[in-house]
Amino acid sequence: MKTILAPVDFSSATDAVIAEATSLARAVDGRVVLLTVIQPPAAVADYAPLLQDIAEITAAGEKAAATKLARLQEQLQAEGVTAECVQVVGAPVHHIAAEAERVDADYIVMGSHGHTALYELLVGSTTHGILKRATCPVVIVPASKASAAAPAGRSQGASV
Repeated sequence: MKTILAPVDFSSATDAVIAEATSLARAVDGRVVLLTVIQPPAAVADYAPLLQDIAEITAAGEKAAATKLARLQEQLQAEGVTAECVQVVGAPVHHIAAEAERVDADYIVMGSHGHTALYELLVGSTTHGILKRATCPVVIVPASKASAAAPAGRSQGASV
């Protein structure tokens, strides 16, 4: 059975990523591993009084992500696709690459948010980082396809 790793961040790209991963899983008789990586808020010295709240904020993000992952898993299983959920806290590129190795992923299906070239230059891109580190094929769901697949009013959530 082939393994498809689908990192999701509960943004507008999530529905399109799930649809693509589901389609691929059916085509290759595979299973989908849903992954979300919670990024803790960046700690800045000027905001030291807020540092005590970081653990609380991260815990709330983890709880919300776990609920959303469980819903996605139920949706996939209802459609006859084997799915498992993984949730970690930290740097997205590192954890996505590590999870791909851990589950021996045959494919990674992830979204592209379509940022500008300047944003990519200054901030970087999770997708770009995975393309550089992946040891398996990476399927990129373009931002335009993700926008078309996203239902109105989808709430933003944890980051990938």
